[in-house]
Amino acid sequence: MGVEMGAQAARARALAVLRVRSRAFAVALLPAAVAVILLAGGSTGHLVGPGWDAARWTASVVAIVVLLAAAVVALVVARARPAVSPTVTIAEAAAPDLYRLVRDLADRLDVPAPSAIALTPDCDSWLEDRTHPSHSPPPPRAGDEIAGAGGSHGPGPLHRRTAAAPVLVIGSPFLWWMRVGELRAVLAPVVAGTGPSAHPDIAAARRFVRGLDAAVADCAHRGNRYPALRPVCSGIGWVARLMLRGCQVHVGEMERGVAAAAAERAQAVDYGLRIVAQEQVGLAYAGWDRLLTRVALPAWRMGRWPSRLDAGVVAALTELSRRDRLAEGFASRLGERPACDLLEEPGAIDEAASLLAARLFHGGPAEPGPDWSPVAWADYPEEVVDRKWRTDAARLHRALDTLGVRRPTPDPTATPTHPGAPTLARVLDHLTNRPQPPDDSHTPEHSAATVAPRTPASSHAPVSSDAPGTPRAVDDSDGAQDSDGAQDSDVAASSHTPGGSPMADDSPAPDRSPAPDRSPAPDRSPAPDRHHAADGSGVAEDSPVATPTPPPGLEDFAPLDPDDPPPPNPRSAALAARLGVEVGREEAAAAAAAPPAPGGPPPPGQGPDAALWDDGALPLFPLQPPRTDRELLADHVTAMVCCAAMDTVGATPGLDWLDGPTLLVDGERVADLTPRVLSLVEDGDAVPLRTWLVELGIRPEKPVRLG
Repeated sequence: MGVEMGAQAARARALAVLRVRSRAFAVALLPAAVAVILLAGGSTGHLVGPGWDAARWTASVVAIVVLLAAAVVALVVARARPAVSPTVTIAEAAAPDLYRLVRDLADRLDVPAPSAIALTPDCDSWLEDRTHPSHSPPPPRAGDEIAGAGGSHGPGPLHRRTAAAPVLVIGSPFLWWMRVGELRAVLAPVVAGTGPSAHPDIAAARRFVRGLDAAVADCAHRGNRYPALRPVCSGIGWVARLMLRGCQVHVGEMERGVAAAAAERAQAVDYGLRIVAQEQVGLAYAGWDRLLTRVALPAWRMGRWPSRLDAGVVAALTELSRRDRLAEGFASRLGERPACDLLEEPGAIDEAASLLAARLFHGGPAEPGPDWSPVAWADYPEEVVDRKWRTDAARLHRALDTLGVRRPTPDPTATPTHPGAPTLARVLDHLTNRPQPPDDSHTPEHSAATVAPRTPASSHAPVSSDAPGTPRAVDDSDGAQDSDGAQDSDVAASSHTPGGSPMADDSPAPDRSPAPDRSPAPDRSPAPDRHHAADGSGVAEDSPVATPTPPPGLEDFAPLDPDDPPPPNPRSAALAARLGVEVGREEAAAAAAAPPAPGGPPPPGQGPDAALWDDGALPLFPLQPPRTDRELLADHVTAMVCCAAMDTVGATPGLDWLDGPTLLVDGERVADLTPRVLSLVEDGDAVPLRTWLVELGIRPEKPVRLG
């Protein structure tokens, strides 16, 4: 009964959508009908006279203009290419068992079978209409009812073959993590949706709405590309949006009815197993998100893309089940047959899905190349982690050179030919806050005047992480991090003097060009409980009389929000800003040097839908927002510490499936490094980190090898 009620509700809403289309046609034909009546009245001698003649001419001209405009709008809507999801198409020859499972499931549900199967690098499954002529080749004359696009078609009955059968899109992580029975239970309500989709009214309503949506997007694109066509495109787009607004509510209710009917029909298939499988859906989503943000993202930014992301999901969730007592039962499922066994070549499919994931979430090239090569999980520590740490350490020392921080005295045991070799001690000494003796000359009357002409280090003023025009790197796994994400901890105390001036710095000031002045923040009294700003920026305003201004050279990085608290470590703020500028410059250079998207046929393993989305909008789904300068500095300092550990005590880079790059000392994962680095970066307190270095025998004065 529920199935029929849901289907009837969906059909009623589909008819309402089609009535919107009929009204649009009626409005377009109304002037023509008036003109026909006037012309008929004149020919019969009833409507005669100068007034009626003028009305006939006017109505005829208006009718012709309206009919031409309606024909143009209808042509644009009919020819507009609806958007499709980027997927990896699976031919039946590449997955006969998977096609057989879907065919049996459709038979049990008594619904038409999907026309093809495709994979998406996401934890979701749906039906997608690709009946538009530009989406697929013409249907084969003979073949299986769910023959894949581009695959071989074996003999078989066509009793369920329909011209409007949608494509079944399956999330690729499901195939590797779920068992065969769980996958069938998850796909049951999705496949059941082909029943209502086959109804002519629902199919026509969906085609009409998709055409309107595609027409709006196409008109916006052509109007921006060709200014001469902008008025025409604006008019067509306005008409299409008007009709979309008219049927918006009905379309939503129609889709809800289709989903309700499909869910009711699927309850008869593996209902108990489907409840258990839904738990695996949530677990797979958590593991997939963690794998992309913590493991894959650092590799993508190094120009390498992991070629077995779906297999990595299994390793990540297995590691989760080992650590978390709540997930202990999940590992016992691994003895059952995985759903990826339904594929003939799971490795090739995994590689194609991994490349598509890198393209969608990072914006990488569509094909492998010298600067975009795959990396195996076994080579990840050496080719990604080690290289990334040394590259970040080299960037950190370049930033110190730019700020004019002098290099420390070379160690007597170091190589004589490298007297200025980079060391960890240089970073520690620069970021460590030193006590400053009180100065009696700092009175409230002239405290503001003495802020700018302080020591040369006054150029290391508080900076803002959101400098105008400076892009930021999305890097979630630079260095060894513990899983609880201790980077967001609050800082303990401020390093500013009561007069409002930052601590003195022994390093020479950088040579910077002057920048436009900014208005100082309003005065306010110091708060008893002070925390670090979210982006690591702020201005000290402890003096109720005067407000310190940004020192020369850092006016562009001055915070725009007067309520931001001051940074406890102004040296860290200046260095973090310098790193942000360096990373932004490198990203801009890499984007400018990126080769254009190939215009030839789609890469192997990706079907005809691979070229149906705009490459200029990549990445379509960014994983993380840009990181703040403070987080960027913490990652670079962590990388420098890891390089020192590898070069002095023989530590090795490692891969943690849940936390990404990690440092291994004597084969054990280091999990307590992040809070010690944050203590140095945020508070200028190097004691915890130096104590940790002594415990492990790491000598910060030894030179390290940079990338």
